Order: sequence, then C-alpha cells, then structure tokens
Amino acid sequence: MGAERLSVVVTRRLPEAVETRMSELFNVRLREDDVPMTREELVAAMKDADVLVPTITDTLDGGLIGQAGDRLKLIANYGAGFDHIDVSTARQRGILVSNTPGVVTEDTADMTMALIIGVTRKIPQGAALMAAGKWEGWSPTGNLGGRIAGRRLGILGMGRIGQAVARRAAAFGMQIHYHNRRRLRPEVEDELGATYWESLDQMLTRMDVVSVNCPHTPSTFHLLSARRLKLLKPAAVVVNTSRGEVIDENALTRMLRAGEIAGAGLDVFDKTQKLNPRLYELPNVLLTPHMGSATLEGRVEMGEKVLINIKTFADGHRPPDQVVPSML
Repeated sequence: MGAERLSVVVTRRLPEAVETRMSELFNVRLREDDVPMTREELVAAMKDADVLVPTITDTLDGGLIGQAGDRLKLIANYGAGFDHIDVSTARQRGILVSNTPGVVTEDTADMTMALIIGVTRKIPQGAALMAAGKWEGWSPTGNLGGRIAGRRLGILGMGRIGQAVARRAAAFGMQIHYHNRRRLRPEVEDELGATYWESLDQMLTRMDVVSVNCPHTPSTFHLLSARRLKLLKPAAVVVNTSRGEVIDENALTRMLRAGEIAGAGLDVFDKTQKLNPRLYELPNVLLTPHMGSATLEGRVEMGEKVLINIKTFADGHRPPDQVVPSML
C-alpha cells in the first residue's frame, strides 16, 4: 500500500508541526475547527478513509466501527489510552489499532506530583485567598498544610507512569507502596524502594496519599469504590491523573464534603456522567482540566508516534505501537 495513496482523516486539531508532516506524507484531511466530530461525521470519515486518527474525545464503539468502510484498515489513536475504542470489534473487522505509549509518562508524573504537593500544602486555598484579596499577612498558624517527606504514597498501577511517579515521590522523601496486577521484578522494586501489596484493601487503610495511575478497563471501573474509599484514613489525600472512571466520583465527593477524606487532586473525571458540581465548591479539592500530558513537547512526540505507526503500516509492516489483546 503506497503512502502517497493512503487516505488519512484526523478528528481534532493537532500541533502544527504534526499536521504539516502528515500533509507531506499522506492524503490527509485535517480538522479546521478544534471541536470533536459528531457521530455522523465519524461514520462518514470511517467510510472514506484508510486510516483514522482519533483522540480520547471520540467514542469509537462497536456500533460505530461496524459502519466502517472496507477501506479502513488502521485506527492510529493520538494518545496512550484506548478505552474509548472497541478494540475487539475493530479486530473482528480486520482493523488494526495503535496508540502512543511512553510519550506522556514524564509529563503525567510531573502533574501527579504537582497535585500531591498542591493538595497537601493547601495551595488552592492559598491561591483563592490571594485572588479574593483576603490575605491579611503572615501568621504562624495560617494556611498550614502538611509535609510531603515521610508520607506513605500508595500507587495504584505500577506501569511506566506509576514508576515515574515513584521515582519523583522518593526524591521528595515519600515512602513508596503499590498495588498492581503483577508484582514488579525484585530488582525494580529495590531500585524504586517500593513495597508491594497484593491486597488493595490492606494498602488503602495505611496510606497517606493514594495516586491512581492504572488504565481504565472493565476490571478497573470504580476500582476505588465507595467501600474502598471508606477504608482510607480521614487525613488521606487522593490524586487521579489516569481516568476518572477508576474512582466512584460521587462517593468521593460525598466523603470530601463530610471530611472523611482530607483532600483530592483530580485531573480526570468520569465521562459516563456530568461532573458533580459539588466538587467545584470544595476548598480541599484541586481540579485541573485533563492537563496531565499537556506539554507542547509531549503533544508533538505523540504526533510523531502516530506518524511512525501510519508510515510503518503503509510500508506493509505491523505498527510498532499496535494494541494487542493482552493489553485489554
């Protein structure tokens, strides 16, 4: 399949350098407005294209993929997460799916630490005080947060990002604990100074900070359920830079309002429901608009991975970042 004949449809605006390179390599249709495609537009794109380049804002369920044209052979996702794509249906239709793993690791880990520090040191409360013009000067007992060093951090999901968070947190003097589907190799555990908990419940009862770094899959939906959130110490802090669906958001909101959890730093939210407006009202919550991977460098690197996946496929080879069943 010659690259010059490959028809590629991109669903969102991408960094200019990425769009320019795509235009050089493929017969590409770029998005003029930076708004998500409607379902009808996605159906039309999948009927016309050899390759679709979607993002997290595109829900490619079985019904949608079932309407794809015979030409569509690759869904080259712009992003590491692929829980918005029905990969199994795509495989049944002979459509490959690729993603962009590894690119967002360092940026997301930085954001995780920013949220941990922000919530623990009460930076949102301090910023709000300044913005409202209500600060009356320094006080020995004013705006007291907590010290990061010495706190126990429980990492839920010890993949690339979880390990990058562990390295940063250890440098801040935190004690590293983790729960994962599979235990890390002993030498990796030793390097990270990490303690493994086979029981998530047991880990949660002992942690000062819990960081969600696992992907959203059917088995991780509401992994932090109302029951599990109740296991946390009242002084605990919850941080999520992965996927909102991993936490029971309404239960978390209720407990934060009741003072049963000390604080939360959330960069992601449950897409299956509207964002709970009560979260906005809470002074002990730091909310950011899914900024975990939002660096110019990271977004350009994501685009470069998409380009490599499409170019490799166009040359008749397996995309290097193909999503395979063992990842689901």
